[in-house]
Amino acid sequence: MSLVTRIHAEIAAAGGWLPFDRFMAMALYEPGLGYYAGGRRKFGQMPSEGSDFVTAPEMSPLFGRALARQLAQAMMVTGCRDVVEFGAGSGALAAQLIAELDALDAGLARYRIVDLSAELRERQRERLAHCGDRVDWLDALPDELDAIVIGNEVLDAMPVQLIAFDGQVWRERGVVTVGESFAFADRDSMLRPPLLSSEHGGFVPGTVTEIHPQGEAFVATLARTLKRGAAFFIDYGFPEAEYYHPQRRGGTLMCHQGHLADADPLVAVGDKDITAHVNFTGTALAGQDAGLVVLGYTSQANFLLNCGIADLLAGTSLGERAMAHRLLAEHEMGELFKVIGFAPLSAPFDALGFERGDRSHKL
Repeated sequence: MSLVTRIHAEIAAAGGWLPFDRFMAMALYEPGLGYYAGGRRKFGQMPSEGSDFVTAPEMSPLFGRALARQLAQAMMVTGCRDVVEFGAGSGALAAQLIAELDALDAGLARYRIVDLSAELRERQRERLAHCGDRVDWLDALPDELDAIVIGNEVLDAMPVQLIAFDGQVWRERGVVTVGESFAFADRDSMLRPPLLSSEHGGFVPGTVTEIHPQGEAFVATLARTLKRGAAFFIDYGFPEAEYYHPQRRGGTLMCHQGHLADADPLVAVGDKDITAHVNFTGTALAGQDAGLVVLGYTSQANFLLNCGIADLLAGTSLGERAMAHRLLAEHEMGELFKVIGFAPLSAPFDALGFERGDRSHKL
């Protein structure tokens, strides 16, 4: 059965209307069929490689080397010797972090990976084979975790709910079958944006946006699991006031295929990535409510500079500096991408990456 056929069957079984978060979950993660379950190459710098998008570790190894300095500090402060990465992708970041943590003599004992994609796990195993048995894979979070946790572009790939405002009421947007294709359809719902300064928060008719219960539930679950250590998440997104600004009428839902972006998740289903920006205020509150403290929140550029990427640039080639510049430039990844850090409420510390330019007050 193809993925499209499988989703049509799911819509029929649900009475003809499927919530968008369920559609997104199937499009990305349906076992053996979804985008992240297939064999297509996803990560790379050029469409000629057959890839769909590039992430920071593929762009420059200096990303992982700078990030390793933050992990090393967290390991020293907390006494944790394990690192757990969620959604390790191609394994590029893991390789960079392991090499740099060893160079820093940080005392890394185990590098553990949690990834839903069996296909990506195999690629990670190939890439990290030289690391031996220090690297292993977890099928789920353990009941208790003493580790430094890292997630790069993980939260944006978690299924979101869509809601639409018609000028009078908010409705939940789902997916229906139309012939052999898919279409959006709205139905009555109690779902609302989390930030409403007035009855409808100044939103104009036709506004569509996202809410993130699955991503926030993930952070809350991690909070209850993380007994000792710290967690750092890097992703594109905004604080709540910016995310739900009335001028952001179309939301942030976006698809990527062949290094081109489009906003239609209902076509080429299973052949392209589907993402939504992160509401970092909701992420922070989910962690705090479950027992974590926010160590800091800042732009990727500030974070990497605090972690010493400028020093790492010394002695690199012009081409290497150009690629690293994309990690820092405001019009590239430097400003759109943010970093948020957490630690158990009982053991906060002054994290290196948030030394200057912390924006926690904007959450």
